[in-house]
Amino acid sequence: MKRMASAGRKSKSNGARRVKGARFAICINNKDYPVSLERGKVYRVLPDTFGDDHGLLRVVDESGEDYLFSQKYFLPIALPDQIVRALAEAA
Repeated sequence: MKRMASAGRKSKSNGARRVKGARFAICINNKDYPVSLERGKVYRVLPDTFGDDHGLLRVVDESGEDYLFSQKYFLPIALPDQIVRALAEAA
């Protein structure tokens, strides 16, 4: 699966948006995307119905842009609220 940029939308995450219910996933495989994904890194997951329907996750990378990747590269993780808030503020 090729990396796909957002279709005409910017999804910059900031501390003021959607902290409650924020989703995160940890990268468990970056074999096909060693430059784009870092194994062991926690990524913010954005809602994406197209991605959900096609086995993809929309994650925010270091540049602040969001891209679709196969779900096989990630494991969803649950984080305590305090960590979710801290990550949202740092973004």
